[in-house]
Amino acid sequence: MASFIAICFIGACSHSKQIQIQQTIFSSKEDEAIFTDVQRATFQYFWDGAEPTSGLARERFHADNVYPQNDKHVVTSGGAGFGVMAILVGIERGFITRDEGRQRLEKIVQFLETADRFHGAWPHWWNGETGKVKPFSRYDDGGDLVESSFMIQGLLCVRQYFQTGSSTEKALATRIDKLWKEVEFDWYRNGKNALYWHWSPNHAWRMNFAVDGYNECLIMYVLAASSPTHGVPAEVYHEGWAKNGKINELPAGYDGIQLTMNHHNKEGAAGPLFWAHYSYLGLDPRGLKDKYADYWQHNVGHAMIHYRWCVNNPKGYKGYGADSWGLTSSYSVKGYAGHAPSKENDLGVISPTAALSSFPYTPKESMAAMKNWYSNKKDKLFGVYGFYDAFSETANWYLPHYLAIDQGPIVVMMENYRSGLLWNLFMSCPEIKDGLKKLGFESPHIKK
Repeated sequence: MASFIAICFIGACSHSKQIQIQQTIFSSKEDEAIFTDVQRATFQYFWDGAEPTSGLARERFHADNVYPQNDKHVVTSGGAGFGVMAILVGIERGFITRDEGRQRLEKIVQFLETADRFHGAWPHWWNGETGKVKPFSRYDDGGDLVESSFMIQGLLCVRQYFQTGSSTEKALATRIDKLWKEVEFDWYRNGKNALYWHWSPNHAWRMNFAVDGYNECLIMYVLAASSPTHGVPAEVYHEGWAKNGKINELPAGYDGIQLTMNHHNKEGAAGPLFWAHYSYLGLDPRGLKDKYADYWQHNVGHAMIHYRWCVNNPKGYKGYGADSWGLTSSYSVKGYAGHAPSKENDLGVISPTAALSSFPYTPKESMAAMKNWYSNKKDKLFGVYGFYDAFSETANWYLPHYLAIDQGPIVVMMENYRSGLLWNLFMSCPEIKDGLKKLGFESPHIKK
């Protein structure tokens, strides 16, 4: 897809502080129209589709109104974090007004201020009508630091967006700053040089999940190092996340593409593609490097592995190809699965979020998939909130169901491809720059 890059500024109409962004020009008006329609429809998941009491994103929305767990009212901290970023996109794209967006964000922040928290971290799920925790599993009924980090990543973008605006907007930014500073990242060390995913007031550290890389959780370690009130030393990152360099042993690769980090796979297979999205909705991977990886090259390579796997189609599934690709954790023919490019984890299920959220990495390949699904399979794949979560041509399986954690990255990463909006907002946070420096990162956003 032919495109060129121009530098422009968004200023007086939305920010009193100018933010430099990358502007993508599409190869045709048709491409841009489809792109915008997909982005607008997917945004509506977080707008019209939000849980009405809290304003947060529902964990799931089923257009057929079939909820076996009776959980339509359940909201999600991580998916709602993606959602607050989507609201900023909605403002910038003119899907909603600035005041409408601010009012919804105020409602969300009010919920976050009063809903169940555990040493500053929110649970994975709440009852959206009451703010009380809904256990994610038997022992997971307390704080979830990973999902909370996805929320904080989004909230910091909101803070930066409104912090120099009207008095009402500044007040919202101040409330968000307080929430951020209350997250006790240091508590979630459990006394170790690592960060633990969960803590429960009923089961303490029973889940016992020290998070190491590589997976979707890099943003948690960056935020922990960046916290001005509950920060952690660099050793927590290097020993906990990077395992003293073992993160580079047996790196993932496929079909001539070699990554630099292991994806928790003894065979060297790549992980589900959401690993290239969640931490990078705000954290800008362009030029982001440390001693373990060049994160832009890693993410591009990760996306291309998925593309080539589906083009090569070693398991012979129906419908795979250059214009229908992408494997990630999503709904599956039998429940939910972590689809990935390996013989064990490729189940013949394509998840549109994988290719669509990879637009910054694979613009040509992502556009081909989007245009094919939109133009040729729209009746089976596209509904009120954009493309459905997943489908399988092999199994003739099409379900009108959505998940917040899959819809959110589509809106945000399409916008990062289009304008760099969320990347520039998040990377403008002074404490994030300090945290990245502490951990030994390089980035064009950081002055040497």
